[in-house]
Amino acid sequence: MEIWDLRVFVAVVENGGLSAAARRLHISQPSLSQTIQALEKQLDVQLLTRSSLGVAPTPAGMTLLGEARAVIARHDQALAVMAKHSPRAGRSLRVGIPLELPPQPLSQGLASLAAAFPLTVVEVRHMSTAKQIEALRAGDLDLGLVRERPTGERLDVSMVIEEPLGVLLAVEQAEALQTVDGAVRLDRLSGLQWLGFPRDGSPAWYDEVTAVLRSHGVQPGPPASYTQDLLPEVKLAAVSAGGRFALAPAGRFEPLPESVRRLALAGRPLVRRTWVVWPAESRRRDLAHLVAALEDVARSPDGPAPPAPLEESS
Repeated sequence: MEIWDLRVFVAVVENGGLSAAARRLHISQPSLSQTIQALEKQLDVQLLTRSSLGVAPTPAGMTLLGEARAVIARHDQALAVMAKHSPRAGRSLRVGIPLELPPQPLSQGLASLAAAFPLTVVEVRHMSTAKQIEALRAGDLDLGLVRERPTGERLDVSMVIEEPLGVLLAVEQAEALQTVDGAVRLDRLSGLQWLGFPRDGSPAWYDEVTAVLRSHGVQPGPPASYTQDLLPEVKLAAVSAGGRFALAPAGRFEPLPESVRRLALAGRPLVRRTWVVWPAESRRRDLAHLVAALEDVARSPDGPAPPAPLEESS
């Protein structure tokens, strides 16, 4: 019986099911089931009862649950004490984030990480999606928050943020548009110039945005016309001048200037997603804890805090 076996058992009981525990531990459900079966075989007792509502511990399982929690706590305490004598004390966790990431998921995740792994030193790096994926594959980054889902088996991913995008317009143009319940159809923006972002920072997301715009009759400029991510202040000034629009989630960057108004887009044609990404072979417990904390924030009833505005960039 290993510490990992006990962690698996405790996770199954606390989450009330195998699939939820597998997500929490970032392992496959078959692997988790095999661990539980091996534990029951080794102890020669049934630890869990299964039903349509999930799983529950048997009397023997309740006994093991108390013992397992005590053993895990003592084990983790011993590791924390001894880590202070290790040359790896203060081990760095390199985290990549895109510009203007909504603050709540990461701040809450880092707070949870600091409480559980006080010796881990988090190094935050502002990087585009493409640069983060490149760094993760090269071993130069431990965890990334990216705007498109990477392909391949070397990286594990989990979606943690979804943001329906609206549109920022000059007040005069916003008032001239036909709206329904404060929302405007995307095709009503034809004839206006989209304030975009460089394609090389997040190619898949750029292609998705431009494809949706074209399908609604809005013609974005050529990729070469978007050479850099614009600062929020620059975007607002460009929108205020008229003839242009910017995509933005419902934001905390309020109040907006009197010359700018935000409208929701009818039908939610554009939803920006953010994935947490990490090397599939990683066995770092602090990294796994941060991933789980980010997922917990994403699954909470209130969801992430309203995102920062003007964040359509890579």
